[in-house]
Amino acid sequence: MSSASEKPAVVLLSGGLDSATALAVARREGFRCHALTIAYGQRHAAELAAARRVASSLGAVEQRTLELDLRAFGGSALTADIPVPLDRSVEAMNGGIPITYVPARNTVFLSLALAWAEVLESFDIYMGVNAIDYSGYPDCRPEFIAAFEQLANLATKAGVEHKGRFHIHTPLIQLSKADIIRLGASLGVDFSLTHSCYDPAPEGTACGRCDSCVLRRAGFETSGIADPTRYS
Repeated sequence: MSSASEKPAVVLLSGGLDSATALAVARREGFRCHALTIAYGQRHAAELAAARRVASSLGAVEQRTLELDLRAFGGSALTADIPVPLDRSVEAMNGGIPITYVPARNTVFLSLALAWAEVLESFDIYMGVNAIDYSGYPDCRPEFIAAFEQLANLATKAGVEHKGRFHIHTPLIQLSKADIIRLGASLGVDFSLTHSCYDPAPEGTACGRCDSCVLRRAGFETSGIADPTRYS
């Protein structure tokens, strides 16, 4: 039986601090990491360049960017001409699913990662979802991840033929943003390479006002680690 150090894993890599930390965890656990980034028509395309930087910095064996334009459907402030909410309080963020939710995004992303994993003969997929300091997205919850893992083992040739069991690794799902930052820092993540903002300036600087920026900034403040983010 091959050791974990010989096994490939697919890592969904957005270019944000969560997915960067998930990649670092996968590397620590000995996997050869194939990083998958989805260009889904998001307005914060600066994250695509960030994903390439992070993959190189953290030793992914390859990084692929797949074009899949979800602007064809819209329905989100990230894929349609809808204003990104700014300056919301934590209470407001916890008040419901925000307009930055992209319909079925993580279901689509995991399906693509699953397809690549099956081709690579990998049974391990890493994803940086978080259910503590997040914006209330339904596809970041443990229940969703467990359901998709069950689906992966029912819906694939490799699963049906019992060649292995697919596992969706979500090492950050129960961590606070501050704890994620501390973990990433301990694993050598260079957070200056990452990008989280939903509404960046044309030159790529973070707005400092969207939900993602607010959570990121608060996470650095609580962690005691200096925030390298360039805010507008």
